[in-house]
Amino acid sequence: MTDSVIVEADGGSRGNPGPAGYGAVVWDSDHTRVLAERKESLGVTTNNVAEYRGLIAGLSAAAELGAREVAVRMDSKLVVEQMTGRWKVKHAAMIPLNERARALVTQFDRVDFTWIPRAQNSHADRLANEAMDDASLIDEVRESRNSETAAAQQDSAAGVERTLPSWIDEVADARAAQQKPDQTAPGWTGARGRPTRLLLLRHGQTELSVERRYSGRGNPPLTDLGREQAARAAKYLAAKGDIAAIVTSPLGRARETAGAVGEALNAPVRVLDRLIETDFGDWEGLTFAEAAQADPELHARWLGDSTVAPPGGESFAAVRERIEAARADLVGLYPGSNVVVVSHVTPIKTLLQLALGVGPSLLYRLHLDLASLSIAEFYPDGGSSVRLVNETSYL
Repeated sequence: MTDSVIVEADGGSRGNPGPAGYGAVVWDSDHTRVLAERKESLGVTTNNVAEYRGLIAGLSAAAELGAREVAVRMDSKLVVEQMTGRWKVKHAAMIPLNERARALVTQFDRVDFTWIPRAQNSHADRLANEAMDDASLIDEVRESRNSETAAAQQDSAAGVERTLPSWIDEVADARAAQQKPDQTAPGWTGARGRPTRLLLLRHGQTELSVERRYSGRGNPPLTDLGREQAARAAKYLAAKGDIAAIVTSPLGRARETAGAVGEALNAPVRVLDRLIETDFGDWEGLTFAEAAQADPELHARWLGDSTVAPPGGESFAAVRERIEAARADLVGLYPGSNVVVVSHVTPIKTLLQLALGVGPSLLYRLHLDLASLSIAEFYPDGGSSVRLVNETSYL
């Protein structure tokens, strides 16, 4: 254990957004001995997200060392000013990161934040660059973007205007036709470019979902009905076509559902670990009432605060952090394409939350049926919209 430490953290993104990573180093109080190092590739995201992730990693490492006082030194003016409260946190993507960092700060007796020039943050900067160098997505994202640029240049030279396949618009257009004249379509925001459209498919039924139990990192298989739901959803998507990729959570129930879609579309399925369900920790397999009875005070706080985690589990703020990175990965890898994303209720709600730009209250108020389809769009200029929520007509 050490009472007082120095945390230096840095993050970067080659493209902003682009392949990103963070680095963090914990020094002793004399700044002579390295006590811990952290670095991680974050896929495709922004500089600011990477900077915050570096801070969170550094504070977590300091807590693991048993530090009571921490001097944080960073060259990110934004993070330092927001953590000291001198600047407001306005961007929706930064709010959960700021909340997570503040929750970590409360674990210490004292935390001071100081801005330093980049030259004085060389150790953390080196770690962040090593993380970015190690990013497995760098070449893939670059290839994807180069292909997109080349295709656009060829079309421009040929005088061809490229458009997204429009089957998804049929649902929105049909609903828009029923709207009153003064109502407007999702495009009224003026977002530009072709969006990456995420077709968010929840997995089929399992025994835990029948019994309405918390089902996170456990791996119950689909029931017979669950497999039928997956087949019906797959048939629906295959009939519409125009799907560029299928990605899935690593958990069995999602992979089985995605496998049905892949078979129907005759397309490979790619596993994206960040799409995994929330880790409910000790509440895994319990009903709502059983969890509330086991930890009444904690369960009540968890329902009202996205930074609170179940015992041994993961907070919704932490889920949002990795789902934001997953969203950035998907937009970077599949620009302007339709992508089937097979996942779980919390990650899908979180992607809808990101598309709507709203707070965590949506997690508690939105209902998603098993094997339901929702659609979120993310534009290259940063705009986003929601096209569809909880479609189940095919079941």
